[in-house]
Amino acid sequence: MAGAASALFLLDIKGRVLVWRDYRGDVSAVQAERFFTKLIEKEGDQDSQDSQGPVVYDNGVTYMFIQHSNIYLMIASRQNCNAASLLLFLHRLVDVFKHYFEELEEESLRDNFVVVYELLDEMMDFGYPQFTEAKILSEFIKTDAYRMEVSQRPPMAVTNAVSWRSEGIHYKKNEVFLDVVESVNMLVNSNGQIVRSEVVGALKMRTYLSGMPECKLGLNDRVLLEAQGRTTKGKAIDLDDIKFHQCVRLARFENDRTISFVPPDGAFDLMTYRLSTQLGVNSRSEALQQMSKLNCLCQRMLLTLIFELPWDLLPMHQKNDALSWKIKSFPGGKEYMLRAEFSLPSITAEEAVPERKAPIRVKFEIPYFTVSGIQVRYLKIIEKSGYQALPWVRYITMAGEYELRLM
Repeated sequence: MAGAASALFLLDIKGRVLVWRDYRGDVSAVQAERFFTKLIEKEGDQDSQDSQGPVVYDNGVTYMFIQHSNIYLMIASRQNCNAASLLLFLHRLVDVFKHYFEELEEESLRDNFVVVYELLDEMMDFGYPQFTEAKILSEFIKTDAYRMEVSQRPPMAVTNAVSWRSEGIHYKKNEVFLDVVESVNMLVNSNGQIVRSEVVGALKMRTYLSGMPECKLGLNDRVLLEAQGRTTKGKAIDLDDIKFHQCVRLARFENDRTISFVPPDGAFDLMTYRLSTQLGVNSRSEALQQMSKLNCLCQRMLLTLIFELPWDLLPMHQKNDALSWKIKSFPGGKEYMLRAEFSLPSITAEEAVPERKAPIRVKFEIPYFTVSGIQVRYLKIIEKSGYQALPWVRYITMAGEYELRLM
């Protein structure tokens, strides 16, 4: 049988203990302070892979916790316990408290200390979960509980509100930033033939607008331009495989191809799309005398080539299993060549199988350019108060899964 819980704590948002129940006598109330200290350190360590995990370990004690509203629910144990089972118990505990108190908050706990302790005694015995169904517990615990009054809001259809944006937002300077970001996915075989080629794009927005603004976005959409009998300086594109944020009015887009929306506050992806396209590539490679010849056809780009190397070709000072060639500024019309020589190992097996050469991974970044040719024709911000907003549009293309096979 898995280890049991030593104690259960209910803490406020500042880490102060509101309620705690000791089940096995091997954990004291001081452990709650230790837990909150470790929790702050954990949340402050952004580089840690488990910075968002629900388990903290310190000095022989395992802390399992969840947060609901302004309450931390935490179980401490000195045994090798089933963390998933105890975390599930904490979620069930939230459901039971909401059944009794309507809402689980610091106020509802302070108003119902007697009921809380009765529930904790019935739901866990000597550190092992027992009853977690609210209907069953209601048959044993008849104590009247103070239920919080929850103010009812009118439906959104009545108030004309939107779920993704709150009211009363105000900025001294109203700005909108739109980044058109495209990633190129390409796979080229050893004969120079393109096996797979596609462009995945996204319209990434950051809005800092007051009030409840209405935004309208126009693209060089071929269907829209042909319907209006208009032409554009650049090429028109076919928008087929697209996905919108929930703020976009889909009915209006299907009717007249207009992208109209009330944006969320802050950063979000307005639209994502995918296009199949054929791109050119110019690269040559040989076995041990590795050569790459590159031509830049755009105005300017940032480029990185990564060559994966066999372990027996690595120089003594080489820490990684790859050779990286970085070009910080690659002007258009220029040509660069890389030549790298490696010595063969002195001893080889007689029946050695030729090692498969790893593909060349290409990373690049092209500012002020889109492969698909998508262009923002206009971005309008309409607000009833009539303030002025500054829209900023930027284009960038980068490499996604871009590989050149050698064999």
